[in-house]
Amino acid sequence: MGYALGETKFRFRAEFVEGKWQEGALTDDKFIHIHEASNVFHYGQALFEGLKAYKTKEGKIQLFRPELNFIRMNQSLRRLVMPELSEELFFKAITEVVKANKDDIPEYGKGQSLYIRPFAIGKGMNLGVKPSEEYIFSVFCNPVGVYFAGGLRALDFVTTDFDRASANGTGQVKVAGNYAASLYPRQQAIDAGYAGVIYLDPSTHSKIDEVGAANFFGITHDNVLVTPKSSSILPSITKRSILYIAEHMLGMKVEERECLIDNISEFKEAGACGTAAIITPIGSITHKGNKHVFSTEVGPTIKKLYDTLVGIYYGDIEAPEGWIREIK
Repeated sequence: MGYALGETKFRFRAEFVEGKWQEGALTDDKFIHIHEASNVFHYGQALFEGLKAYKTKEGKIQLFRPELNFIRMNQSLRRLVMPELSEELFFKAITEVVKANKDDIPEYGKGQSLYIRPFAIGKGMNLGVKPSEEYIFSVFCNPVGVYFAGGLRALDFVTTDFDRASANGTGQVKVAGNYAASLYPRQQAIDAGYAGVIYLDPSTHSKIDEVGAANFFGITHDNVLVTPKSSSILPSITKRSILYIAEHMLGMKVEERECLIDNISEFKEAGACGTAAIITPIGSITHKGNKHVFSTEVGPTIKKLYDTLVGIYYGDIEAPEGWIREIK
């Protein structure tokens, strides 16, 4: 896999003390010094978001639908009984970090971007199983390349008997524990020669849920874009955008419904989507030793979706209203 191209100098930090979030400020300190009994180490009060800044041909710096990241971060905070962020604090942090590190934003035409990572953790002495009384909210960033090395190409995935999250657990929020649980099955897949895993629904293991840390979608033989509907799936901003692009810009029918693993032949193309992966074509899925091949090449519909989405990212295609926030 590709990805981080280097570190940046500045990040933003704010603390929650005495019942309220402090104003916060930029810092060049890459390290966080906290008590060994902090909740983040023992009871997992930790969550994050991911978004990107892109540089256009004209040199403008723009974010893609960051309001949805703000909404989703507060959903995660509520789920872990952590104090919510104000819109003002969230966007102050994002804006100051992007501006302070603007020289590290990759130039237009390289297919690269500035990945922005807001996160929040519980801190302070706490040995009881209860929410922290103090928290840190921070935002840092790194210039990044493509998530999967080799660019846009079809990759092979395999199903796993492990679950990423339970039906009524934390699958719909972006908490750190979800990713810790995914490391072992992911490593098993990579060791076996696959790009990653396909998670099935935790209740019956008969329906596709997600593709590693990304959302799944498929294109049926009659050109319908389908994504799984499940209570344990993270609501992907990229997936939501792809559904809109398919329906309103490419004239396709879209559906959110169950995707049975034993019926994947209904799809002529399949892909994974997310902030990091953008759109990654799935060449094959191996399930219980049986390999179903979609295509060894990038399918035409996935290519259209990818080109349209990336065109919006970099300002080459006009975005739907409200999708772009320019950093000036």
